[in-house]
Amino acid sequence: MPGSCWYAGGLRFECQGSSRCCRARKAEETFVFLDRNDRRRLARHLGLATLAFTRDYCDETEGLHHLRGPGQDCEFLQGGRCSVYEARPRQCRTWPFWRENMVERVWREEVTPFCAGVGQGRRYTREEIDRLVEDS
Repeated sequence: MPGSCWYAGGLRFECQGSSRCCRARKAEETFVFLDRNDRRRLARHLGLATLAFTRDYCDETEGLHHLRGPGQDCEFLQGGRCSVYEARPRQCRTWPFWRENMVERVWREEVTPFCAGVGQGRRYTREEIDRLVEDS
């Protein structure tokens, strides 16, 4: 992200395990999109073939695979914890460093009050954040 950047000095983040990001807030915000690598990783973690995982756990919207149940809590959220954490999708791995979150106003007014991990833990550099945003 060229030019002056509001997070040029980096941002601190460490997941606090609240699972708030796994819970439905608004139906339009709850798609967990999965690329082929995500589906393979999750299938392997669950001991399934990728095709079986895709059939049993995914829907497709506008050519993109996502977990079923938009507008619902993630079905892999069990006892307030992610049951597939080691194999979680890229979308989950890159939270909160998503392109739509990296607008200063959005970060300050929406992300920070929502996520207890913002301002905690290690400081991510601007370069690390930019890479995560590109991967999100």
